[in-house]
Amino acid sequence: MTADKNYYTMDTQGNLKCLKCGVPLVKGKAKFMYLDNGFPVELPVCPICGFVYVPEELALGKVLSVEKALEDK
Repeated sequence: MTADKNYYTMDTQGNLKCLKCGVPLVKGKAKFMYLDNGFPVELPVCPICGFVYVPEELALGKVLSVEKALEDK
């Protein structure tokens, strides 16, 4: 049996909501950590449980390029 991997939902106005807590995500500060390096970012965050929504284009674009650059050092 596979576990449900959905952590967020989108309401009818296109706003992101935390699926666990049922509240809208708000802009908040988050930190990407990779190879002992931290990168501050502002992303949608659940104000209750702290879930951070990372858009696919960010994860597969900018974050991936930073990971590759750090690994090449």
